Amino acid sequence: MTSSKITDSHTHLDFPDFDDEREAIIARALEAGVHRMVTICTRLRNEPKVRAIAEAHDPVFYAAGTHPMSAAEEPLATVDELVSLSRHPKCVGIGETGLDYHYTAESAEVQKQSLRRHIEAAQRTGLPLIIHARAADDDMAEILEQEHRNAPYPCVMHCFTSGAELAKRALDLGFYLSMSGITAFPRSQELRDIFAAAPLDRILVETDAPYLAPPPFRGKRNEPAYTLHTARRAAETFGLDFEDFAARTERNFETLFSKAATWRPDREGSA
Repeated sequence: MTSSKITDSHTHLDFPDFDDEREAIIARALEAGVHRMVTICTRLRNEPKVRAIAEAHDPVFYAAGTHPMSAAEEPLATVDELVSLSRHPKCVGIGETGLDYHYTAESAEVQKQSLRRHIEAAQRTGLPLIIHARAADDDMAEILEQEHRNAPYPCVMHCFTSGAELAKRALDLGFYLSMSGITAFPRSQELRDIFAAAPLDRILVETDAPYLAPPPFRGKRNEPAYTLHTARRAAETFGLDFEDFAARTERNFETLFSKAATWRPDREGSA
């Protein structure tokens, strides 16, 4: 247990990996000092389940969207649909969306169409766009920049593992970079160097649970409580003590996810 509070800015509590012990997993996160979690929708048909988890637990918020790897398998989300979902008091982001050419390059054009719709929803709502980018750095940067010129929008590059050029172009747009358990892997020094060169006021931490557990849990199912281990290693990357790093990333989260920062259960209720 730590006295410093941190937020898991990206997890997937609706996944079947957690069905048998979701309550216990949330309780373990709180005990570890992870006082807030954003659970992320990857297919809009699953949004009701994602939303219900957030409604049932005060520390949990959610985002609505279609993952790029699912874009060709699902009906394309409409901008109006995303905007409508965003009105829920605990919906605090749009996504995750993006481009993934590592596994699903054949659906690149559908992914781009889906991405642009999600961007427009972020532009219209002011909620942060949550981006998944893999093996698509050039197209990713071009679309993000082009759409940002049309109308600015807030954004986080979740679980950032791309190259230094995409990091720079995203940061130049005022976007945030999020550190996952990968940044704590021993062989991830090049990635840690990219983060260390970024402004500290643009850094978030996450698990992407159930994936990418940090040491000492690497290879096992990840869960929000393990954000603590990623954050402790991240503090070393920035040459900070953990308490200082935790406080700074909390401020960053509340700046980007301002709807989560201002939500109060006694005022707005859960549904």
